[in-house]
Amino acid sequence: MLDWLEYRKELTGRIGEIGKLSPGTTQGYAMLSGAGAKTNHLDAKTRELIALAVAVTTHCDDCITVHTGEALKHGATKEEIAEALGVAVSLNAGAALVYSARVMDAFEQHSKASS
Repeated sequence: MLDWLEYRKELTGRIGEIGKLSPGTTQGYAMLSGAGAKTNHLDAKTRELIALAVAVTTHCDDCITVHTGEALKHGATKEEIAEALGVAVSLNAGAALVYSARVMDAFEQHSKASS
């Protein structure tokens, strides 16, 4: 597996390079990232647990290392993280099931069209 702490350091350096080349991109990202904290309808730990579940569904290693560290900083337990990841697994399975239904629908239409 990865050395997640080293990966995060390397990632921070690369994102810094992008920020120099395209400051508006990284500034816009920072604004989006901080938007939830300004309304504070969800606490920071909950936002980080959601971020981890989304990181899994989007296959984002960068997000995993950043939001794991942040979740721990905000008091998330291993059990809470595992439960959030269970939601991600469920959603991915659900999405696969829904898209399987779409394939069957496409099959029906293609079958009718080729008859």
